[in-house]
Amino acid sequence: MNSSSLDDVLERAAWHGLALNAQTVEINESGLDFTVALADDAAGDRWVLRIPRRPDVVERMHQEARILDLVRPYLSPAVPDWIIQAEELLAYRALPGRPGMNLLGGEPQWHMDPESPQFAEELGRLLAQLHSIDPEEARAAGVEVRTPEQVRQNWQEEIETVAAEFDVAADLLRRWRGWLDADQLWPQSTVMTHGEMYPAHVLLSESGEITGVLDWTTARVDDPGRDFAYQFSIGGQEAFSRTVEAYEQAGGEVWPHLAEHAHEIWAASPVAYGMFALTTEDPQHRIAAAALLNPDATN
Repeated sequence: MNSSSLDDVLERAAWHGLALNAQTVEINESGLDFTVALADDAAGDRWVLRIPRRPDVVERMHQEARILDLVRPYLSPAVPDWIIQAEELLAYRALPGRPGMNLLGGEPQWHMDPESPQFAEELGRLLAQLHSIDPEEARAAGVEVRTPEQVRQNWQEEIETVAAEFDVAADLLRRWRGWLDADQLWPQSTVMTHGEMYPAHVLLSESGEITGVLDWTTARVDDPGRDFAYQFSIGGQEAFSRTVEAYEQAGGEVWPHLAEHAHEIWAASPVAYGMFALTTEDPQHRIAAAALLNPDATN
């Protein structure tokens, strides 16, 4: 562990009256928006500390706080309850369970079976709870609300922005533009979404039950398909189908082309990373985005 990182975490926590045991601090630098640390306080309680990496992350923190207050009463699993909320530090008591996966050197380290039927079904029920939140209640809580037309328009604008800034493979551009033009694939309504609902952000008990959901940074009223896309790519077709079936049984509304649409959302994920690289202006992220947007050019 980098001693300066350790000292920084301890110092920031102390500013806010939180005394941590230095011997228990674990730091995870893999996050794009936050440096994350886990540590015990003097009483032995476990804490999660998030240190923002950039000013634009700080600006979104207030939005995330409103989202957490909105979704907490609707979900069976727990969500973070921020005890410390400042520009230099977010901190909350750790939720029960452990993430289904984490990234180590860019590679997934699994703590569950990604094709687990239990996880697929519980995820479907969780998404049905989340998507049941009235968009007008979300709007009243200060959460961003996008209409179906705005969702599609935003994708079009981002695709064109990325195409103007990067050398994008022609077959990818054709696929994305074809997706935008396929009216039947797109949902007719938007719902309250998490946006990055995959095992790294989902906590599981020893018996595999979902106990908590982390990282609500990208949550908003948006395309319901965005919450299914990761399951399509990670769990495979059978797990995806189980998730959709459980979702529908729990009251979630499904349209005929959800599976195709979720697949296309996943195929368009390089667009989101390209936009992230442009936002951060980080040369390393730009290089990584370029490789995703035109794989053949890097071979």
